[in-house]
Amino acid sequence: MSTFMAKKETIERKWYVIDAADKPLGKTAAAAATILRGKHRPEFTPHVDCGEFVIIINAKDAVLTGKKLIQKYYRRHSGYIGGLKEVQYKTLMATRPELAMELAVKGMLPHNSIGRTSATRLKVYAGAEHKQQAQQPVPYEA
Repeated sequence: MSTFMAKKETIERKWYVIDAADKPLGKTAAAAATILRGKHRPEFTPHVDCGEFVIIINAKDAVLTGKKLIQKYYRRHSGYIGGLKEVQYKTLMATRPELAMELAVKGMLPHNSIGRTSATRLKVYAGAEHKQQAQQPVPYEA
């Protein structure tokens, strides 16, 4: 018996909707990363992009547990001397909750070409409305 290897061309991709309202940000991101990577499928192959599309709604209502709102920072550097920019997660969740969710999901994906292409299939919305109704997404329950 030979081992089955999935091929990128033969994979049919579905659309899933994850509601992040009143759920921890990390748990929602972990579920999204699993779907984007394709690990929930029985034909998962590590070196092939088997993932599906994910829509995360209500990102503004996601919860950070413990003291993370105050103690956690999003940091980026411009590359110049003194170019470190810091934003507290309390401010980030109030102004750009989509970015906070995208960063959490991207950190859980592999840091290679498969992870980069998987991240393009992620759509994050702060509210309950999304633009992908035509794709007939299915609600995902973890």
